[in-house]
Amino acid sequence: MALFFISYDLMTPGKDYQRLYDKLAALGGQRVLLSLWALRGNYTATGLRDTLKSFIDSNDRLLVDESNTWASFGALVDINKI
Repeated sequence: MALFFISYDLMTPGKDYQRLYDKLAALGGQRVLLSLWALRGNYTATGLRDTLKSFIDSNDRLLVDESNTWASFGALVDINKI
């Protein structure tokens, strides 16, 4: 299964983005940093992007990256266990 990192800039101050967080968790994602999630699965970056677009506003930003290697410091979870 591929490892994906999903990062976003949510541009609407005070907006409740709980639906986005719930969807990321339902896909198996775990928050790694405040605006970075990681998940493993049989997905494509394009498919994840298209799925998550419906949970953000048109002025928000979203990046989905399929990753082979990474290094971290101070992550909220152990990425190796995802």
